[in-house]
Amino acid sequence: MPGIGQSGASPAPHPESLGVVISMPPALAAELHAWRESYAGPGNGAVPAHITLVSGRARHSWDEAAEHVRKVAREGSPFTVSLRGTGTFAPVSPVVFLNVDRGAGECRKLHDELLAGPVEHLLDFGFEPHLTVAHDLDAGTMARAEAEMADFAAELEVNSIGLYDYAQGRWELYEELALGGDTTA
Repeated sequence: MPGIGQSGASPAPHPESLGVVISMPPALAAELHAWRESYAGPGNGAVPAHITLVSGRARHSWDEAAEHVRKVAREGSPFTVSLRGTGTFAPVSPVVFLNVDRGAGECRKLHDELLAGPVEHLLDFGFEPHLTVAHDLDAGTMARAEAEMADFAAELEVNSIGLYDYAQGRWELYEELALGGDTTA
């Protein structure tokens, strides 16, 4: 999500927009950014690679929802994610993604715990942990992305989740929350 800023970057959160994601470590993020731009073109990889846990909004107040996200993070534990091979949501949705292999259960658990409070997921599809590499592109490019990244494999340690607010036309990091701990810098 673009606009990664410092904790508290959005002074007035918007209740109609709240996102929770797992960000990629810098080296993996750069590699994935290059792949994604090779499919969508320069400047089209504006949303950094991430695994979405919730794309939604606060049910009532943003502050109440944010406190729930903090609680879920505090009660969570770090875990390992492995990204292995590609998949697609076509024909339902024009998306090519990297599969979340190891760590998918932990992602689902976080998703469910986040939704057990005042947070609402607004997507029309069921939750499936994944990392998008190509979206809404022509069929040839989508097929190329799926084939070229079929053997992709990477692992990362998930030690935190990012709480985002949609402000001024872009997603902005509001807080990075350590799993099993306090807010991180």
